Formats: sequence, structure tokens, C-alpha cells
Amino acid sequence: MHLCALTLASLPADIHTPIYDRRRHAPGVVHLGLGAFHRAHQAMVFDQLLSAGDTRWGIHGVGMTRPDLVNALRAQDGLYAVRVADGQGVKWQVPGALWRMHVAATERDEVVQAIAAPSTRWVTLTVTEKGYTPALAQLLLEGLRQRQQAGLPGITLASCDNLQGNGHQLQALVKAAIATPDTRPQDANLLSWIDTRCAFPCSMVDRIVPAATTDVLAAASLALGLRDDASLSTEGFWEWVIEDRFADPADAALLQSAGVRVTADVHSYEEAKLRMLNGSHSAMALIGAVTGRPFIASCIGEPHIRRFVHRLMGREVAPHLSRSDWADYRDALIARFGNPYLKHSVHQIATDSSQKIPQRWPPSVLGQIAQGAALEHHALAAAVFLRYTLGVDEHGQAYALNDPQADSLMAIGAAQRSEPEACVRALLAREDLWGSALSDHPAWTVRVTHWHQQVLQHGVDAAIQQLLQQEP
Repeated sequence: MHLCALTLASLPADIHTPIYDRRRHAPGVVHLGLGAFHRAHQAMVFDQLLSAGDTRWGIHGVGMTRPDLVNALRAQDGLYAVRVADGQGVKWQVPGALWRMHVAATERDEVVQAIAAPSTRWVTLTVTEKGYTPALAQLLLEGLRQRQQAGLPGITLASCDNLQGNGHQLQALVKAAIATPDTRPQDANLLSWIDTRCAFPCSMVDRIVPAATTDVLAAASLALGLRDDASLSTEGFWEWVIEDRFADPADAALLQSAGVRVTADVHSYEEAKLRMLNGSHSAMALIGAVTGRPFIASCIGEPHIRRFVHRLMGREVAPHLSRSDWADYRDALIARFGNPYLKHSVHQIATDSSQKIPQRWPPSVLGQIAQGAALEHHALAAAVFLRYTLGVDEHGQAYALNDPQADSLMAIGAAQRSEPEACVRALLAREDLWGSALSDHPAWTVRVTHWHQQVLQHGVDAAIQQLLQQEP
């Protein structure tokens, strides 16, 4: 039998399950981007609030393009199991915050109506870096326009994606879609309503949530005694830091009661996460893809890669952070990366690298350049990125580049064995990857060229060993 509302009562007593009525109330949150991360992070925070008796935090989940996931969740009444596993042990939980589900690509009207619903108080987003498009802005605007015309209150729209100043970026995207040279009076009124009634807080979310695997599905079935086609695995650690800027100011205290950090200073946490966690994740993902190591734990388990990542964060990232406890954060990250329960695929993390790297590496490289300090670790990572564009690992196994820029990246990298320096220059000339200040910087180009040569001639592992030996 499947996990669903009817079978919930049959679960073992040690599995935390929802104790609130999931049928009597309308959802208060519309979430765009119904992937694994949201379901093992914000949905579990909202589950806490619902369990405490506040019925306004049920979720109307929106898959942007994937009907298969939405259909699987619908078949289970929005229920799924989450394995929380780390050095402290393993526990299973079934959050119940997901009440309704639709697919934006095929059920747009239903999504707009959800945003415009009187019960909706929040819209949260995990649509990935590449999802911030005019089409997203139009979807949000349609719902907001209907709210305004109906005389409904404004709402909080919280981006939870890995973008610097994500709340500001979301607000600018929405306003740009309406503030055109021929803005009509009604649109001007909508713009004013959005400015005065809606809130776009910046936020930082942190939890490692790998894509679901058959192993996790099998473990869920064993633990539950039921079939669960939407189960997930995650770590014990989680963090959500959000700016104290809400359409309803009382939400700040509610979120804090569930363990969320509400602050005026999201930036220091955001930049640390982007550059330390996400930046080293990208480096390890590319290293793993090229060397044939399947998981992040496979990479960090190698002493030379662990030392490389430790030094990358400590020597080239930390000097440019405002988060004061960066050393503790770095050490915690190293331990989290090695969690044996998290089979976090390197190819999953390497997905959309062209959209991720600009947020994660260039600020640290530019900081090192400004201080006249070494940038070897990032230069080696950039060299591995170029090697990655060959689409075949060092054992001859082919892999696909899952990236919106895959064709242009592979075109740049195709000739790197015969014309390595030209390929390095072509990659580094991409301002969309490196920004204008770094794209033609001579010292950066020289060091990436050097490490690319070492990677091609001796392999990634040998290049890392060489770097560790020359800079003790």
C-alpha cells in the first residue's frame, strides 16, 4: 500500500506525523519550485508551525515543469517521508504541510488563482538561479493584480534561491515587468500597491538535500511499512536566515519560534553560504565528475581533496566574508560533506554550473586580487571546469552537461587538448561567467592556464597534490 492520508495512522509510532487537520483550511503559502530541497526544508518549518496550532501555513505547491513529481505527490495526498540522518543517528518524519499541488506549465490559471486566493499570505520560491525570467514575473504579476483588484491584503514574496540579494532581485524582476514606458494608469496603481503592501525579504536557506534515489525509496518502504514514491533523505543541520521585512510584521516572531533566524543582516550569512558551501560544492562536483567519483562524500573522503576544500575556504574565501564565525562554519561544512547517508551526486550539483559559478567564485577571486594574495585554488577549480566541458571523465566514461549553456561551453572546450591556451582564453572571456573585472585579468588567466595544463597532462588528482605541495 502507498503512503497517503488513509494509511497515515498505520505508520510506526516513532515516526513523526502531522497531528493537524489538513482538510479544513485553505493553504496560506504558495510555493513555486516543488523540488526536493523545499520539501525537506521550508515545508518542514511550516509543518512545525502547523503542529503548533497555526493553520495558516499549509502549502499550495507548484511544480514549474514536472507533472511526474506533482502526480506522485497527488497520489499520496501530498505526504512523503524524510530521512534525517547524521552523526547523531537516523530518524524518519512525514511532514504534512503540502496540501495542494499544480504544475505551472500546464495549469497556469490554477497557480494564478492560488496566488490571488484570500487565504494566501506568502509566496516562496526555489526555482533555481535560471528561473528568474520575465515569464516568472508575469506569473506573479497576474496573481498580484487579481489580489489588488479584489481589495485583498498584500503578501510576502520570499526568494529562497542562491542569488545574492535574492529578495531585491525578485522585486526588481517583478517591477520591471510592469514599469514599461507605456505603463497604463492601472499598472501604475498596481506598482504602487506592490511597493506599499507587499514585501520581498532577502533570505538564505541551507540544508543538503540530494535528489531522491532508489536506495532512499527502499529505505523509506522498510521504515514505513508502506510504499513511498516521493521520499527524501537529508541531514540534521538546517538554517533559514530571512530579512525582517514582511507584509505581516507578526510573522517574524512566528518564524523565530520555529527556529528561523530573522535579522536585518542576511548578507553576511548569504555570502558565506554562496562562497563557502556552494562555491566548494561546485569545485568538488566538477572534480568528482572529471575523476569519476560519484558523490560529494566520495570526494571529501579523499584526504587531498578534503585539504584542498579546507584551504579553498580558509585561504581564498574567508578573508572576504563578514560572517565572523566562518572557521566554525567551514569545519561544520567539511563534516556535513562527509555524511555517508547523503549520496549527493556530483552531476546533480554540477547542473547549471554556468548559472552558479558567477555567484560563487568571482567575488573571492577579485578579493584575492585586490589584496595581492594567491588565487591558486580557484584557478585550479576554473581549470577543472574547462576540463569538465569535454563531457568525458578521466576513465573514458561520457557524461552529459546539464546546463543552459552546454552547447557554447562544449564548443569552447572541444579543442582544449590541441589548443589549450586558446580555450582557456575563450572560457575566461565570458563576462556572463566571470564578470567584466575578471574576464580579461592577466594574473587570473596565467594561473588558470597553468593549472589547466597540469590537469590535462597529469590529471586532476595530481594537479591538486601539486598545489598542496607547493603551498604548504
